[in-house]
Amino acid sequence: MLILQNLTYTHPNKDLLFDNIYLTVNQQDKIALIGNNGAGKSTLLKIMAGILQPSGGAIHTNAVPYYIPQIFGQFNDITIARALQIEDKLKALQEILDGKVTEENLTLLNDDWGIEERCEDALNYWGLGHLNLTQKMSTLSGGQKTKVFLAGIAIHHPEIVLLDEPSNHLDRAGRALLYQFIKDTSCTLIVVSHDRKLLNLLDTVCELSKRGITVYGGNYEFYVAQKEIEGNALDQDIRSKEKALRKARDTERETAEKQQKLDARGKKKQEKAGLPTISMNTFRNSAEKSTARMKGVHAEKVDSISQGLNELRKELPDMDKMKLGFDNSTLHRGKILFTAKDINYNYGKRPLWQEALSLQITSGERIALKGLNGAGKTTLINIILGRMEPGLGTVSRADNKTVYIDQDYSLINDNINVYEQAQQFNLSGLQEHEIKIRLTRFLFTKDYWDKPCHALSGGEKMRLMLCCLTISDRTPDIIVLDEPTNNLDIQNIEILTAAVNEYKGTLIVVSHDEYFLEEINVERIIELQ
Repeated sequence: MLILQNLTYTHPNKDLLFDNIYLTVNQQDKIALIGNNGAGKSTLLKIMAGILQPSGGAIHTNAVPYYIPQIFGQFNDITIARALQIEDKLKALQEILDGKVTEENLTLLNDDWGIEERCEDALNYWGLGHLNLTQKMSTLSGGQKTKVFLAGIAIHHPEIVLLDEPSNHLDRAGRALLYQFIKDTSCTLIVVSHDRKLLNLLDTVCELSKRGITVYGGNYEFYVAQKEIEGNALDQDIRSKEKALRKARDTERETAEKQQKLDARGKKKQEKAGLPTISMNTFRNSAEKSTARMKGVHAEKVDSISQGLNELRKELPDMDKMKLGFDNSTLHRGKILFTAKDINYNYGKRPLWQEALSLQITSGERIALKGLNGAGKTTLINIILGRMEPGLGTVSRADNKTVYIDQDYSLINDNINVYEQAQQFNLSGLQEHEIKIRLTRFLFTKDYWDKPCHALSGGEKMRLMLCCLTISDRTPDIIVLDEPTNNLDIQNIEILTAAVNEYKGTLIVVSHDEYFLEEINVERIIELQ
């Protein structure tokens, strides 16, 4: 069991990340921890793992959690055995077998005589049987590093496992192994992930936000359904508030007009009656005070409703605030954009593909490009885009505009600010205020315009990229997305999905995210061998 009581975490610069965090995790629970980028999911996992200390509150647990971090190359300088925290134990076992039976070695081994066999079995399960535990982590790919830590679960047999974006670097086969592990394990799991197929395998969704943790008693699809109900209720509240505000303003205006007529009528009566000036002034002052008092009452009511409406609008998801849209008028569905006949590419003397490729791509198609690492997906993309030519066979390309968007959004220039980046795509001569209106539509308010692009998160770079494409004078005929969801949280994946679904041109996607491929309605798969 793991219990979080009133947890608070403040950054070293005194900025509050989260507070008022309460959560009870029971034995064998399988929990998804989700939330927008910056909400503090990874930090909360590190606090649960004991790597970070909370600024306030308490954690109670009867087991030591096993923590699998996000992989950023931070383990490159150590061996696989040290990364798995078994280096000292393996060394002690080897020395004992060599005859050095010391108290220190026996203590380090702690009667774990099967450690080597367990390591071998665990690594074999994750397809890493060829690795040597003494080799450096720097020799491994991102996916292999993740699998090393996943293998550690079978080595250490923890009761509680904390996983931070475990599927990020895994290919399709690796993800399949991970999904099967999650289904089969009896461990208590707490998983931070944007992989919605993985999230659907978990029993409970916990959403971390400024309000704390909200628990939804079901998998991701259940969570989405509940959020839709909440969103519909919020929309209804906003519409009711908007109606009340219109009514209050109408009443305020009608009352003011009525009071003006009454005041004018009273003034005429007083003038006809020939009242002294002092009496006229007294009546006028009294009328003005009465009018001001009435105006104040109505203005206060309008202000109160308006403030309540603004608070409700702040709760709207960013998707509902954003105005997406591409100019699809130049795109003609069915036009042949690329044709390849019996093509292949040689690296050295060996052809890249087992069999020569023949394919045709037409306007409006949605294509998923699949294959194991090294299958030649990037090479084929470069041939389609005209960056490379095949060594064998022939290709023909229609005159078209293509955009290649990788997972790091390399089209964004880190050396300039947000406004300057948008201006670089302004080929149609939009005025400065028009550029800023477009930026604001994509949630880049004036606080962002001077912000350097290198300071943007993955999700922000993605939104800026989409904004730039709408500023450009011509919608691309072909957009290539290369692992576009890898560095995005769920909210920004939904924004990307909505934008892609509005686009009517040709889409070529390389992605291990099957849920994303389903959401964008991929209709054709090219599988490379």
